[in-house]
Amino acid sequence: MLFIVAPSSFAINITGTVTNKTVDKASPGDDVVLLKLSGGMQEAARTKADNQGKFTLPGPEDEGPHLVRVTHEGVNYFKPAPAGTTSVQIDVYDAAKQVGGVAGRANIMRLQADSGQMTITQLFVLQNNSKPPRTQMSEHSFEFMLPEGAIVDSSLAAGPGGMPVNSPPVPTGEKNRYGFVFPIRPGETKFQVSYHLPYSGSFSFKPEVFTPMEDVVVMLPKSMQFNAASSDFASSGEEKGMNIFVAHNVPLRKQLAFAISGTGQIPPDAQDNEAAEGQAAGGGAPDNRPGGGLGRPEETPDPLHAYRWWIIGGLGAALVVGAIVIMNQRPRTQAAAAITNAPSVKSAGSPARGSLLEAMKEELFQLETERLQGKISDADYQQAKAALDLTIKRAIARSKA
Repeated sequence: MLFIVAPSSFAINITGTVTNKTVDKASPGDDVVLLKLSGGMQEAARTKADNQGKFTLPGPEDEGPHLVRVTHEGVNYFKPAPAGTTSVQIDVYDAAKQVGGVAGRANIMRLQADSGQMTITQLFVLQNNSKPPRTQMSEHSFEFMLPEGAIVDSSLAAGPGGMPVNSPPVPTGEKNRYGFVFPIRPGETKFQVSYHLPYSGSFSFKPEVFTPMEDVVVMLPKSMQFNAASSDFASSGEEKGMNIFVAHNVPLRKQLAFAISGTGQIPPDAQDNEAAEGQAAGGGAPDNRPGGGLGRPEETPDPLHAYRWWIIGGLGAALVVGAIVIMNQRPRTQAAAAITNAPSVKSAGSPARGSLLEAMKEELFQLETERLQGKISDADYQQAKAALDLTIKRAIARSKA
């Protein structure tokens, strides 16, 4: 992994091995960089993997968080390292512009409209099951369409097991068509984009699907109306004051036409209620209540259950998680105490909110680090993560009040 702490006047070297999992052999010649996260991504040391894929980096002399970055065929792979780490193993994959086995699991649109404007948060979930495993990487690794007149406000991308990072989509040259310049590594990758557009009381969508999707989901407040132009969409009931419509098994190049009308805001209590359910879900039990899932039969686990944290929490919650890797570490007991004793959040810019979120970022970093090091059981990890998710969602909900 990567980062090391110097308890006195000397630092211990960090050793490691880079393995190319596409061929299941050592990956010689890859660039290996030690990054200091305090104050930004600063290079602290650099080397190359030898013929056996092994490397040695001089340990940093400060106690801040660090990352080890390995670059293989133009794609970066990262491992975090807490204080005292002396070795790290990093897996990399061969890369190609187009990889077989990459498919979409979900395309989820959450929208609301009021005062002449519609705002939408859209989540794309992709699964790379390539065999042998490869990373898909190009100038437009994943392409999608935005509605006419849409203005992007913010966007995120998260690789398998990674934290969300800012990743702006770029125009492809075709009208309303954009692409993410972000590697789709083996496993699950998420993209989220938030945007707004003018709204006069109704709007027609005609998105084209450039990656086959298991589920395309539209969520909107109950006060708004949804009208599908075909039988592709089916109602899946309501969830926390929001109506849900789902199209299953959407093929490549399929155009899904639908229209919405009316106005409405996402219910403010949806986040807190969903967070409570998320805490229970952390134990691994699927939510198969009638109407509680997204239209799956009761005997079938809801495939979108794992994404509700993103669906309901939205961009703000994801940014809280994504920002943790740039935070300085403090003792974990301090972070936990700060979360427990933090005052109520008054506004987005209040000092209280800053202290609370800082503490939660610290705790999340420590929790993920312990999971990567195998110092915490899956059950304990899920329980602690669910509790932190609940705290984050409540903090965000209060900040909007």
